Parts: sequence; C-alpha cells; structure tokens
Amino acid sequence: MSDSAPLIIKRNGETQTYDASKIRRRFERVMEGLDSDHLDVDMLTENVTRGLTDQIRYDKLDELVAQTAAYSVTKHPDYGRMGGRLCTTSLHKQTSESLLETFRLLHDHVTVQTHRPAPLIADDVWEVMQQHHKELQSMIDYSRDLNFEFFGYKTLERSYLLRIETGRGEMRIVERPQQMFMRVALGIHGRDLNNVRETYNLMSMGFFTHATPTLFNAGTPKPQMSSCFLVASKDDSIDGIYDTLKECAVISKAAGGIGLHVHNIRAAGSYIAGTNGTSNGLVPMLRVFNNTARYVDQGGGKRKGAFAVYLEPWHADVFGFLLLKRNTGKDDQRARDLFYALWIPDLFMKRVKSEGRWTLMDPNTCPGLSDCHGEAFERLYERYEAEGRGVKTIQAQEVWFAILESQIETGGPFILYKDACNSKSNQKNLGTIKCSNLCTEIVEYTSPEETAVCNLASIALPRFVDVEKREFNHQLLYAVTKQITRNLNRVIDRNYYPVETARRSNMRNRPIGLGVQGLADTFILMRLPFVSAEAQRVNAEIFETIYFAAVESSMELAKEEGPYKTFKDSPASEGILQFDMWKNARPNSGRWDWASLKEKVMQVGIRNSLLVSPMPTASTSQILGNNECFEPFTSNIYVRRVLSGEFPVVNKYLVMDLIARGLWNEQMRNEIISYNGSILNIDGIPDDLKELYRTVWEIPQRKLIDMARDRGQYIDQSQSLNLFLQSPTSGQITSMLFYGWEAGLKTGVYYLRTKAAADAIKFTVDAKRLKEIQEKESSQQTMSSPRVSQPEECLNCGS
Repeated sequence: MSDSAPLIIKRNGETQTYDASKIRRRFERVMEGLDSDHLDVDMLTENVTRGLTDQIRYDKLDELVAQTAAYSVTKHPDYGRMGGRLCTTSLHKQTSESLLETFRLLHDHVTVQTHRPAPLIADDVWEVMQQHHKELQSMIDYSRDLNFEFFGYKTLERSYLLRIETGRGEMRIVERPQQMFMRVALGIHGRDLNNVRETYNLMSMGFFTHATPTLFNAGTPKPQMSSCFLVASKDDSIDGIYDTLKECAVISKAAGGIGLHVHNIRAAGSYIAGTNGTSNGLVPMLRVFNNTARYVDQGGGKRKGAFAVYLEPWHADVFGFLLLKRNTGKDDQRARDLFYALWIPDLFMKRVKSEGRWTLMDPNTCPGLSDCHGEAFERLYERYEAEGRGVKTIQAQEVWFAILESQIETGGPFILYKDACNSKSNQKNLGTIKCSNLCTEIVEYTSPEETAVCNLASIALPRFVDVEKREFNHQLLYAVTKQITRNLNRVIDRNYYPVETARRSNMRNRPIGLGVQGLADTFILMRLPFVSAEAQRVNAEIFETIYFAAVESSMELAKEEGPYKTFKDSPASEGILQFDMWKNARPNSGRWDWASLKEKVMQVGIRNSLLVSPMPTASTSQILGNNECFEPFTSNIYVRRVLSGEFPVVNKYLVMDLIARGLWNEQMRNEIISYNGSILNIDGIPDDLKELYRTVWEIPQRKLIDMARDRGQYIDQSQSLNLFLQSPTSGQITSMLFYGWEAGLKTGVYYLRTKAAADAIKFTVDAKRLKEIQEKESSQQTMSSPRVSQPEECLNCGS
C-alpha cells in the first residue's frame, strides 16, 4: 500500500493504514455455500477502496463493506446473503456470545442521564436465565445468524435488536438475532424449557415469526406483545369522546395499532340538549384524534402511531369523512394522518347496484343502526326511512362515487362488508361486530367495556416445500401450526395490557391470529404460476391445514385449561366451523378428519374464539426474506424504501432460473430494469418462465379475489387483501368490489395499489433502448385497454 493510503481508526482508537487485501479476505471468509462463480470479489474490493474516506472509523468501514456487497444484489442474489453475513459477523465482534452476559447487560441497564435503573429484561425472565443459562446456552446456534440476507438483517438492526445507552449518549446494540429469538421464547414460555426450545428452534430456523410488537417487547418489563386493538367509542358525549381518545393514546404509546369505530357519534348539526346547541360532527373530532396519533409515537420512532377509523355509510357525515385523507382542500377539514375505513352493510351494496336511493342518518335521532346487522339492520333502517327520520335522501351511487374518488386519489378508504363479517364470525353470540383493525384482518367484538385485542404470528410457507419433489409438506405445517397456536395462547396470559378493557376482552374471548408469508415464493418453488388451477388448489389446502391444526390445538388446550369463557352458544359450540358459514364452499381436501374434530370441539370446547387472520407481514417477511403474506410479487427488480434505508431488491428465484438456462447477464439485467421489473415482453425468455414470474400488475385481479374466497372459508377472522390496478378507473374499482362482495369476502379491499408512472430503478440503462421499450409498452397498452363492464363482473378478468 502506498504512503497515500487512507488511515483506518480501529475500535480502540488507534490508527492503521488501509490494506485492500484484508478487505478481500473479509469478503472471501463469508462466501461458504454461496455461488462463487457469480460473485466478483475483485470488483467488490475495488468498490470499497473507491468509497473510502481518510480516517474512517472501523465500524463505518464494516458498514461500507457490507453495503458494497448488498448493493450488487441485482447482479446475483448471493450478494444480498454476503451483505447479511458481513453485517452479522461484524455484530458478533461487538457483542457477547454468552446469553447470561447479554441478559445481565440488559437487565442491569442504567440510564446515562439519571443513573437510575432502567432494566430492559423482566425480573422473572432474568431469574430463569440465571437458573438455566447453561441449558439455554446449549440451545443457541449462532451460525443461523448467517442465514439473514442484508435487507432482513438491516430491518432487525433498525428496530428489533435491543440496545443500551453508552457514555457518549449513543445507543449500542447488545443483542444478536439468535438472542432476540431466545428472549422472545423465554418471554412467552418462562420456565417451560421444552416449549422454549421448540419455539426458539422454529423461529431461528425461519419456520415462523411472531409479530413485530412481540419481537419488540417479549421478555421485557412491560411485555406488550399485541399487534391490534379494536376500540369502541365509549359514548357520544365530551366525557365519552375524551375517554376514548385517552384509551387510544395509551394503547398507541404501548405500540398497538388501533381500529376505532365512530358510528355512534352524532352528525354535524345534530341538537345537543345539554347546551341547547348543535354538534360540529365527526370532522373536528377526528382532527383531535389525528393530532393524538401524530403526538404519541411508539417507542422512540420504532413505529408511528396509527389509527384506522371505521364508519358506516348511512352516517350523515360520510361525505366529510371521505374527504379527510384527500391531498387537496382546506387543512381544517382534513386529518391526513389517520386511516379510514367503511363498514358497509349489504343493503348499501344492493341500493348501489339497483341505482336506488340512500338515506343519510344521524345516530342521535336514528339510534341502534350500528348495533344490528343483516335482516335486523335492514328492518330498522327501512323503518327509519319510512318514518322520515333521515337527514337527507340521495342516490346511493353519489356515496359510491365519493368512495371511488377517494380510492383513486389516496388508495383508501379500506372496505369491509359488515354483514359478511358478522354472519361468518364465531363471536356472533357476543353481539354485533362493529369494526376491524388497522390492517383489515382482525374482526372481533368490541363494546365500551371490552377493547378487542389480537396477538399475531406468521408462518413462512416456503420452509414447507420439498423443492426436489415440488411437494408441500402438510404434516410439517400441521405440527408447526399447533406449536404457534400454543405460543399465541400463552402470549394472552403473559401479555402486558395497556388498558383494563383490553385485558377483560382478551381473558374472556382469547382470540389469536395466524397468518402466512411467502405464498408467492411457495408457488415458484413448486413451479406453479400464480394464476394456475394447481396454485389455486394449493392455496386453499394450505389454509385448510392451518385452520385444522389451529382448531385441534385450541381444542387440546381447552382440555387442559378449559374453553374460553364465552364459548357457550358460539357457532363452534354447535359444531359449526368457518367453512360451514360460507355459501357454495368448495369441498374440503379429505386430508383431515373434520367430522371427528367437530365432535371433540362440541364435547370439550376450544381455548380461543378466533384463530386465523392473514396479516400484511410487511416487516417480518423482510426479516425472513420472503414475499409479503399471500400476495404475488409486485416486481422482479425494484428499490425498496423503508425506515432502515433504501435497498435494491431482486427476485432471487428468477435470477437462479435464468442462470440455469444460461440467460443471466448484464444485458438481461438491464432489460428487466428497463421494463420496470417485468419479463413478459422480453424476447429470449421462455414462456414458462414468463408465466411463473408474472407480477401482480400482470395477474387478473379476479384471480386474487377468487383465491381470497377459496382460503376465506378457513379464515375465521379476515385477511389483508390489497388489490392492484395500474391506472384505476371507477368502473374497474366497482367491478372488483362488487365481485368480492358477491364472492362473500369480509374484506373487500385493504389498500388499492396503483403503479407510479415513472420508476426510480431505471438507472444505468441505455436511453435509446429505454425509449424503444416505452414505445413498445405504450403500443401494447393501447391495444389491450380494458373496457368498463357491469358491477357484478370483474373488469380485469381478461387483462
């Protein structure tokens, strides 16, 4: 190295001259098991050297080395694994391999400013660690930390791994990923070391993950492990509204996402007897909730506070409600930090379809509409209409088109079907369910005395594929699901509840939520195009297995601990399970003995009122390197922007397939970038790969809705169903929402996703070639533009 070589500041403060050969060896040491034929260590070393600044700190050099590898991931997916390994080995140098030492650091943590104890590990968990540290240490396998891709590791580093304050006022990570999994297992199971071992192994080998709040908080002094809280407006009064607001603030502080219904809050202009004045309605009230969501964050920026507000479309303030998220308009009429959802009764959909009239009502003068559903709702609503109690009668389609305008501009409101949610619920014996949660997959009963709660986990489906045989291992999925069901049931008892109404509800009803991630990965590993009939069958059978295993596990827990308190008179108590509540349900696979299980459930009960609720899995699927939940891939190459940074992402399966066929090179990479991650129009790629790697924009949305319906008969809560339209029109959205409603879905749509006109990934692509591609795409788009059809048809079927 020449005299002008940069200086490196070591961790002990000493300096040394930069040596490129050491960097090269650093790359080579993490290459075991990776495809060395496609990894260019010389190129990486040269890029690190070029990116150096003089007197760079050693930890910053480590960061540069890992990022240099990871940012080459669009050339080969193993660069992402290399980047993850470089991050992990760097973390291992700075942390202790001793579980006992790490837990001591966390338990004995003292704040720098006040010098007061601020333990990050609960006393009972610390006691278990002290008594059993040798056995627990023997369970840990740190080599599993090397399985994280760069993107997954950076997600853990940003938010999940515990830190302590240093004397310099900085926060230092002291927890390794494996230690995090052990903390979670201990936080859930305590002294039950057999279940600790099983939970740790399944999580650390990537079979499943608990939800983000569980990973954040399990094993800590305030183990708030729940994801979702569903809050009922206490009362239509100043006391009731501010009691509700305080409850939302306290829950948000504890990292809970909130679903809130406001159907019972009187409309603008409604008379207030106590003051002889009139109400300002929902909009000013929701602006107060908006400011609370902004003010109360979730643990120093880990996650923003988030409230989803639910309203039925008969409410007289519905038009103002639908404007609250819009980008234009007066700020004093907007509340853009909240999320909005409509809780739509069947009667409204019927009126829209028949071009009928719709009466807007004030819950102050038309009480009880949110307290009933189905035929009872229709009788009460039509009685109020006949009595002339409504505020205003308009065409139902006026409300409908206001909904569509909002969805085209903002992606929302979320749409859920009130009657499907109630008629197909195992909690229907408790009363009318009035809202869902922040992500539209939780459907649970609420009241002023009960705030519904749900604890979640997602199963990593690709781990159950036998790649050689192209088969899905249902027996293994069954076994793993039973363990996760036990875990989530245990979380209910070990959980910290920020409000008493949440504890009361969870102890009475004990709902849990099982979801999935990596369904798209699973189909690719089994060589099944997402839209194929075989994929549709596998989709339904996976959820049948999950539901069967969860019901059986919950039944076994009921044998040990008794059924949940409100089991009597529930559908399950009468042998009615989720698929029995669906009209025209597809036949079960024959793999599982449902008749025998129903008999046992009627005899001994189940421990949990609800079991399955596929959620978005945005963060946790990033950790495990899977595609989100049950969605198709959105692109085959794209840039992902998250809290921890901006990262290129490549469909690793596509790259491996193209390598196997001798088609992967720089030119092919640039072609895929030029086509925004699509391969449908690239000459030279075989048709079977084009079918296998269709993106969500190239899949008829009717297929996504059909698959949601098929798995829906095994989902006793609901599912976070996004729909995707490149350039949505009112006709297209109407078609999709009516098709889903008539299919019996509970969630019509979570987010309506649209595609940006320009894409930031088009870097280093020849401008002339890019213009040719855009002209070709424009021509094909003109030729294949879909036409508007009637609401009962899905407009995207043939696109």
